[in-house]
Amino acid sequence: MKLAYWMYAGPAHIGTLRIASSFKNVHAIMHAPLGDDYFNVMKSMLEREREFTPVTASVVDRHVLARGSQEKVINNITRKDKEESPDLLVLTPTCTSSILQEDLNNFVQRASIETRSDVILADVNHYRVNELQASDRTLQQIVAFYINKSNIKVSSCIKTVKPSVNIIGVLSLGFHHQHDLVDIKRLFQDLDIEINQVIPDNASVHELHNLPKAWFNFIPYREAGLLTAQFLYDNFDMPYVDITPMGLLNISNMVNNIQSLLSRFGCHRDYTNYLKIQTHYVSQAAWFSRSIDCQNLTGKTAIVFGDATHAAAMTKILSKEMGINVLWSGTYCTYDSDWFSMQVQDLCSKVVITDDHNVIGDLIAKTEPNAIFGTQMERHIGKRLQIPCGVISSPVHIQNFPLSYKPFLGYEGTNQIADLIYNSFTLGMEDHLLDLFGGHDTTESLSSTLSSYSTVNWSPEALKELGKIPGFVRGKVKRNTEKYALKANYKTISLAVLYEAKEKANMI
Repeated sequence: MKLAYWMYAGPAHIGTLRIASSFKNVHAIMHAPLGDDYFNVMKSMLEREREFTPVTASVVDRHVLARGSQEKVINNITRKDKEESPDLLVLTPTCTSSILQEDLNNFVQRASIETRSDVILADVNHYRVNELQASDRTLQQIVAFYINKSNIKVSSCIKTVKPSVNIIGVLSLGFHHQHDLVDIKRLFQDLDIEINQVIPDNASVHELHNLPKAWFNFIPYREAGLLTAQFLYDNFDMPYVDITPMGLLNISNMVNNIQSLLSRFGCHRDYTNYLKIQTHYVSQAAWFSRSIDCQNLTGKTAIVFGDATHAAAMTKILSKEMGINVLWSGTYCTYDSDWFSMQVQDLCSKVVITDDHNVIGDLIAKTEPNAIFGTQMERHIGKRLQIPCGVISSPVHIQNFPLSYKPFLGYEGTNQIADLIYNSFTLGMEDHLLDLFGGHDTTESLSSTLSSYSTVNWSPEALKELGKIPGFVRGKVKRNTEKYALKANYKTISLAVLYEAKEKANMI
């Protein structure tokens, strides 16, 4: 636990609330002081939902500090049970409530005597895990609770007739999760694989006992779902695929992995022709990466930073599919550093594992890439350094919760990513045109016309001195010097005129 004014991943209770609010008819009660209940506003704003977020704050105030929390917590649980009639009530502690060292598990047991709903306490250590780890653990806890409650045995578990899959880990406030889910469903439909369940997104907890009926599980994001997949594997011998279908290479690896998995069940499929058709005719990314347009990317450099899933996949796309030099790639998922390093160590010059945004900002400034692919924080850093940034991972702003359809996974996702990469660079003739026409930030012309008839000439010595000025301000200095020369009736900008303009306008 540490004091910070900005973090890549939030506190543990946010992860628990993301899982609880993803399920259908599940209500979360957060035992926390006022101020920690920002989740409700954040979720309704970013996801633009029409319904109220099913989260209630059991506020820790001065009365609680004086008398204890037991009565208040139990009353809140029983009240919400009567008002909302949820299938499940999840009580989540916070760091503040943990300091009080109260027995919340005892509160849950007492409250469950009076409620119709099931009641559980989120089993996460709020001092040791972050939002992502807590979401992974909470999802596994809820699944285990209902499967154990159903008392299902491996011997009595009947599989579906046709090949089927559970999609695990699509949840609220996930980076483009709802868009990705559409393309994932389309992908499995193309593979002739039925979808048994999608959890926790709009899933009913009373249907969780049907999870073992699927042939295998699919985990699109490492940050939530792996613990659940491991639980189902340990208890029901259910295999799982955890290759994120982001980029053409990853999609091929995922489909080939599924093909091998199905053959173990005696279902022999050949997806070779499907992959060929999708790569050459459906996805435009493979063709575009070899086109004349992408020759503009030759020699370009980039850095990548984000969660483990998206940062690793994006590094592979940039390096192997687009031919861009990745100076370094990193993740703030420090707990998943071994897997991440193994994925990207041969694709970039340096692997960075840190959750300190100051370290990342300094590293970007030092390496000066042509483009950044990161989170909302890297976008802010890029703006300060005049480096374009494509956002590819949480944490994000509302602009990365678009109403329009923009998946990052699947074959349509490859097109979206190709556009993002291409448009994140200053390409081709653009540098020359910006210099020629004064750049995007020109607010007034040098003369009364838009033509270059009345422009002044530069001496070789002055041009050489101008070239020493940093690129991100050179255009502005050049324009201001030319404006000064025109007003002073100089026909040629010499070294002396450049220095004179500098002294008069104090512009360098």
